[in-house]
Amino acid sequence: MSEETAEGRAVSSRRTRPLRHVHRDVGSAPFIVIWEATRACPLACLHCRAEARPARDPAELTTDEAAGLMRQVTDFGRPAPLFVITGGDPFERPDLYDLVREARRLGLAPAVSPSATPALTTASLSRLREAGASVISLSLDGATAALHDGFRGFGGVFGRTLRSWQEARDAGLKVQINTTVTRTNLGELPEIAQLVRERGALLWSVFFLIPTGRGRELTSLTAGESEDVLNFLYDVGGTVPVKTTEAHHFRRVALQRHILAERDADHEEVLGLGPLYGDLRRRAIDLRLIGSTRPRRPPIDVNAGRGMVFVSHTGEVSPSGFLPVSAGNVRDRPLAEIYRNSSVFVSLRDPGLLGGRCGACEFRAVCGGSRSRAFAVTGDALAEEPWCAYQPGGFPFAEELANLL
Repeated sequence: MSEETAEGRAVSSRRTRPLRHVHRDVGSAPFIVIWEATRACPLACLHCRAEARPARDPAELTTDEAAGLMRQVTDFGRPAPLFVITGGDPFERPDLYDLVREARRLGLAPAVSPSATPALTTASLSRLREAGASVISLSLDGATAALHDGFRGFGGVFGRTLRSWQEARDAGLKVQINTTVTRTNLGELPEIAQLVRERGALLWSVFFLIPTGRGRELTSLTAGESEDVLNFLYDVGGTVPVKTTEAHHFRRVALQRHILAERDADHEEVLGLGPLYGDLRRRAIDLRLIGSTRPRRPPIDVNAGRGMVFVSHTGEVSPSGFLPVSAGNVRDRPLAEIYRNSSVFVSLRDPGLLGGRCGACEFRAVCGGSRSRAFAVTGDALAEEPWCAYQPGGFPFAEELANLL
């Protein structure tokens, strides 16, 4: 869901900040709190972290407990963390509008991440806006109905997504579009970016798959392919407001590309990018997705447990929804105390504890790699990022990099 609008961006690559940093102590308060309101959802998406099922769990937080959770979020102080209501499908909770109203009453700015089900109607989107939501996110995993609906497990979802996208904007809601990168849809990424540009979105959030939940059955990208996709995303970032999810090395790429642009160096040669990048870039040029003077949105320095906290439908607290290591439960212990003092969270905020290449990397303090992917692949949340091809010390312009870091 939305992290924030990209205010203050400059049009020139020479004036653009390559990274944004959270203007708060992330050891004391998170930048974003994500609450999984339910795991119920009628869809059967191939990548689903929650392994959603049709029926609601009777152990879900009740309406009163959910209101208590939101009060706990306000205990972090001002400015309040971003607050995202996700699922499953939040519309499976009949109290959703009441919860959004309560969040707004408490001074939070609730964003909602619904599924494109029959519950997502013009009327429900209008009610969501009237209750106090300002942003929703919708998933788009293909530029065609065949690919997207196959990924989502039902026909008609692609058309409903496009229709709801426009209806949400008509209702006054800002829309973030989420795309999960898999080997299946790599070929349609430029066309998905084109849809985002043509239809308009607050952000295009590109999610790099974590092999957890149903996502364990999907084929992963190689580290080299990830580098190619990240550099393609950087290219189209001048036309489409792009961010990544669970691809924290996008921050490294942003720093590298900023320096290489300053030096007028060939990024493709210096970074050793592969044929996938060349193909994606050529098609992006054909679609006029590259070459715009639009201000670029710098990636923000947030990671699992370091600026981010996730609360499950039953109140379990973890650093991320994709890093299923419980640090406590809000039914037993205040959220702020868990976030600030739990050994799970404290360790993730210390880059000196990172292992492998991540621990030796000069970018470790601003990147840190995906802790969720490291855990899913190795069982160790502090292990090196499996989808990163960078070798520490391999970037040739160390002095310029040191100045930026």
